[in-house]
Amino acid sequence: MKEHEIGTLRFGLDLSLPLYEQIVNQMRGSIARGEIALGEKVPSVRELAQGLKINPNTVMSAYKELERDGLTETRRGQGTFITHSQETVDQFRSEWAEKAIDDFIEKMDNLGYSLEDISSIIQRKKEGRV
Repeated sequence: MKEHEIGTLRFGLDLSLPLYEQIVNQMRGSIARGEIALGEKVPSVRELAQGLKINPNTVMSAYKELERDGLTETRRGQGTFITHSQETVDQFRSEWAEKAIDDFIEKMDNLGYSLEDISSIIQRKKEGRV
């Protein structure tokens, strides 16, 4: 995986996976963890595309998805900025966590594990025994 640093953002891209999804998920994670400040300007579509050596349409699609999430806002003539709303970020972070847990539980259900089994595996993993 090749690391790219564009402005204050860091991206690790795996060319075997969809680039659009990687950009969206890495930016979502950076915003949720507070690595990108509220109200911070993000690189322009062209700047990010050039820095990552990818098509600008890929970056544009990722930025539109982040705007649909409410995590960014585009200001005409000024660029794209991270939302100023901590409440929006907190709500997104909570929803994203719940979805990850739902996906995990569904996968474990498909493997035949009960919630008790899952809890036991997590506890052993936490204690370093798995």
